[in-house]
Amino acid sequence: MKPFPDSRQSSQNPARPWPPVSVIMPVLNEERHLRDAVRQVLEQDYEGPLEVVISVGPSHDRTQEVADAIAAEDRRVVVVPNPTGRTPNALNAAIAASRNPIVARVDGHAILPRDYLRTAVETLEQTGADNVGGIMAAEGITPFEQAVACAMTSKIGVGNARFHTGGEAGPADTVYLGVFRRSALDRVGGYDEHFLRAQDWEMNHRIRETGGLVWFQPRMRVTYRPRPNVRALAKQYFHYGRWRRVVSRTHQGTINLRYLAPPAAVAAMALGLVVSPFFLPGLIIPGGYLLAILAGSVLTGRGLPGAALVRLPLVYATMHVSWGTGFLTSPPKLSKPRPKPERASLEDLFED
Repeated sequence: MKPFPDSRQSSQNPARPWPPVSVIMPVLNEERHLRDAVRQVLEQDYEGPLEVVISVGPSHDRTQEVADAIAAEDRRVVVVPNPTGRTPNALNAAIAASRNPIVARVDGHAILPRDYLRTAVETLEQTGADNVGGIMAAEGITPFEQAVACAMTSKIGVGNARFHTGGEAGPADTVYLGVFRRSALDRVGGYDEHFLRAQDWEMNHRIRETGGLVWFQPRMRVTYRPRPNVRALAKQYFHYGRWRRVVSRTHQGTINLRYLAPPAAVAAMALGLVVSPFFLPGLIIPGGYLLAILAGSVLTGRGLPGAALVRLPLVYATMHVSWGTGFLTSPPKLSKPRPKPERASLEDLFED
């Protein structure tokens, strides 16, 4: 794939022209963080033109007023409505209102390194990728958040997904957030608004299915704040599992052992607990899981403060059980309706 028309010079040349970038931000109830989130984008170490398109959902705080004030202060900022409050709808509304050949998704709580956009554009040019993204670098403040951050960056917690655990740059199934060529977004029709969750994975799948390349760039490291308590974490991972199954129903062959491990563990433990009153060895399965989680916490929790370490087994179990339960209980009614085949006309049936 060719580089951008206005950026064919070497990235080592400081006088090179940099292509314009549109940063899209879906926001809902972000009064406290929105101004800082926009400021960090506009203060990026990037010499090309920038615009920020904020798609505002029906918030219960002053998010709309803050967004409008920012746009009034800086002509590079545009505000568009998202009446549904749904993330994929917000993203598509912002894409439609944006103008530039590169589109970068940024969330309201994301903390970007100053060279984020520069690194993204260089990577797009060097690799010919349609989408590049980096690491979801979870960092906690409270002991519980620190435990979640540890779990979200370990293979025990999230498997071998490089955008969680890191690794070498290269092709990937999906990446965190994403900096896209607009041509790729146009080619696949943007985000599928059916998917309330997992919309990033689903769209990256369609990009790859249509011949595009998704590239993981570990230098694009974005700080992420984890959920603050068990209830919020359980809800998050329950919906991750529920919607990942919807994706697997929509796109056959996209499930693998990594995704099947949590639901298999949940089913096995539930079976073991059910039969244990009549068959005591049934406790071996949940007991074995508990021992494995305790041992894994000791191995992966090195360096954590004591208050965070003691919470780590609970965090691992919450993530695994919630994701697995969400996957197992995902109702068929959430599946995307398949288009009905067109009926052949009488003329078609009798046509030679």
